[in-house]
Amino acid sequence: MSNHIHLIWQIQKGYERDAIQRNFLKYVSQTIQRDLQKNHPKVSERFYVGAKDRKYQFWERNPLSIDLWIKEVFIQKMEYIHYNPVSAGICNYPEGYKYSSAKFYESGEDEFGFLTHWMV
Repeated sequence: MSNHIHLIWQIQKGYERDAIQRNFLKYVSQTIQRDLQKNHPKVSERFYVGAKDRKYQFWERNPLSIDLWIKEVFIQKMEYIHYNPVSAGICNYPEGYKYSSAKFYESGEDEFGFLTHWMV
């Protein structure tokens, strides 16, 4: 999607959701910021906020996190994620979206190199 991201991840023992989410968002925003400043400085200016705790803002405050404790909710959320680009008109079927795990679930092909089946 062009303006948001959906992820389903499994937290390993010894880690806390808040810390993982914070570190992920921080790493990705810093990577985006460096790339924009280097390759698209005018676009970078659109994200400048000059706040006390940050110069740039890439994510909404308080992103939504949902614990997926039962199989039915997990499946519903995964189907929503897979069909999101179809609903947005980006592709005709979930497997056609480049940044989706739908192709992995359809064919078993892991183009990202880190996907695992949710049933494992």
